[in-house]
Amino acid sequence: MAVSQTFLPGPTHEPAGALMEPRPCPRTLAEGFLEEELRLNAELRQLQFPEPVGVIYNPVDYAWELHHNYVTRYCQGPKEVLFLGMNPGPFGMAQTGVKAWLPLVPFGEVNVVRDWLGIGGSVRTPPQEHPKRPVLGLECTQSEVSGARFWGLFRSLCGQPQVFFRSCFVHNLCPLLFLAPSGKNLTPAELPAKPREQLLAICDVSLCRQVQLLGARLVVGVGRLAEQRARRALAGLSPEVQVEGLLHPSPRNPQANKGWEAAARERLQELGLLPLLTDECLARSSTP
Repeated sequence: MAVSQTFLPGPTHEPAGALMEPRPCPRTLAEGFLEEELRLNAELRQLQFPEPVGVIYNPVDYAWELHHNYVTRYCQGPKEVLFLGMNPGPFGMAQTGVKAWLPLVPFGEVNVVRDWLGIGGSVRTPPQEHPKRPVLGLECTQSEVSGARFWGLFRSLCGQPQVFFRSCFVHNLCPLLFLAPSGKNLTPAELPAKPREQLLAICDVSLCRQVQLLGARLVVGVGRLAEQRARRALAGLSPEVQVEGLLHPSPRNPQANKGWEAAARERLQELGLLPLLTDECLARSSTP
């Protein structure tokens, strides 16, 4: 049986039907970015996924308030660099909507989102919640290792989140979390070929729009799959966008368990990004 997304009743954010109507130009970068996310959300709503998918979480829907707060706080001006994750994990962005890892904040590890990023907001229960993967929002006590490693590095380098976000942003290519009937997390690579390519093709187009909105000149894919998709999606973009890769911090990655932070620092040095991640240049711009 094919599985599609189920959305919570009530217009907790803009109704999907309104997304297709002509609208005035967004007043801010954050508004434009959020509008593009809602447009992507509306397109993904039409897809169906066969086995092994049992449940789909969409944190942009049920954690909209928290995610909205993340974007409006940290996406106020153009970004030179976009760190790109693939999709939410069950203990990261899926809990917080922030890529921290929390489904709405990329790589949204709860402690990082709440205590370092200073992001708050309500997180509702998804309309279809797997009993083994409850969504507790900022009350989640399960640490997300990838997010703790990822944001822990930048906390160490930057000191304050404003230093990181003055020139960088973090986002997921795909906003959806896929679970098997057993509750096992399914990555996009584990989805059946046809719906996977439909999903990623839609996300690729949205990524192009998001990169153009941000004005990013460098996209760093966190993990091989995110890097590969970014290269494919952005290949024909003008002006040209450089795409590079960063080792994924997941504990499922044996290389990451051999000293991810040291390897990541070395890679950031190779890419010439360390000067952007210290407070030496903070006086150049105070816009997060």
